[in-house]
Amino acid sequence: MPKQDRIKTKYPGVYYIAKGKEKVFYIVYYLNGKKIEEKAGRQFADDMTAAKAAGIRAERSKGKEPSNNARREEIKATKLEEAGKWTLDKLWQEYEANKADSKAINTDRGRFEKYLMPDFGNKEPHKIIRLEADRLRIRLLKTLKPQTVKHVFGLLKRIVSFGVSRQLCQNLNFIVETVKVDNQKTEDLNPEQLKNLLTAIENSTDIEAANIMRLALYTGMRRGEMFKLKWNDIDFQRGFIAIRNPKGGVSQKIPLNEQARKVLENHPKTEGKENVFLRPDGEPFTDIRRRVNPIKQAAGIPDDFRALHGLRHSYASMLASSGKVDLYTIQKLLTHKSPLMTQRYAHLRDAALRDASTLAGQIIDAATNKNVIKIHKEEKA
Repeated sequence: MPKQDRIKTKYPGVYYIAKGKEKVFYIVYYLNGKKIEEKAGRQFADDMTAAKAAGIRAERSKGKEPSNNARREEIKATKLEEAGKWTLDKLWQEYEANKADSKAINTDRGRFEKYLMPDFGNKEPHKIIRLEADRLRIRLLKTLKPQTVKHVFGLLKRIVSFGVSRQLCQNLNFIVETVKVDNQKTEDLNPEQLKNLLTAIENSTDIEAANIMRLALYTGMRRGEMFKLKWNDIDFQRGFIAIRNPKGGVSQKIPLNEQARKVLENHPKTEGKENVFLRPDGEPFTDIRRRVNPIKQAAGIPDDFRALHGLRHSYASMLASSGKVDLYTIQKLLTHKSPLMTQRYAHLRDAALRDASTLAGQIIDAATNKNVIKIHKEEKA
């Protein structure tokens, strides 16, 4: 700055320059033999005075307070250090980019932003402590279903594992506690309810909703699989339906029984559209509850019975309780990735086996009684 702009004060090494009506104070001092000249502060903006500037000069000249330049270097170093840290937020961004083709990435994004980001977003994984994770789990369980909380912590583990596998971060210093979930609920319809539902479906004028419900009952397909079902996925000649990218991950085929065949052969096709089931705007369904609930209500089905998922369970329950279909076959029909998912129907098959065993015993008893009666008659003769 030009020397003529400097106005000395009564304090050694302190001067100011005028910026309009405001004074900007500067200090000059020596540190380690080096002359340092720097700004102390503005009169109004920083509430700076010549006396305050002199005090700052005294501290900095003794090395008790860093100079402006040292302070800037420190801030710069801190920013560089922070930029180099792989926080959970930064790991998530890398994870999301790597999993862009994943069908679940949108759901994962929602869970991360809503439940993980507020508490752990700015932390490196190894600096998250177990107490924080426990508190988050307890808080979430107060408002969310256990299955949802389980998914949230599963996402936390996946993000960290992703970072560790790529040597971006250290692992968590604790094992994430498993959230216990009772997901063995099966929804079923008794014969009367099934009869009423089939009648309500038959009387419905909503052909899309009615046929989706029929297909769920006849094939056990998931609602998402039916929403994505395309005409070229159906092999009417060989009698199969191709399930593309099912929940289990690998595309599979399920048999096309006669009942499902009739539903699909009689379902209207929309010219130029690949999907079987379409909304009025010609787009595939993403949700159909408002369309199927009136049918469910007309049949007098309980409110907690999930119209499509419940019919999938009913399909599996009927097969299991028949005693004629083994669990491995049911697993394949439902396209379950793991037999553990099908295990929930084991008690129904066990009941059918018990009934069959009881019947066998009765048949043997009956045969034995007949033989005893015959022997007695021969002895009398």
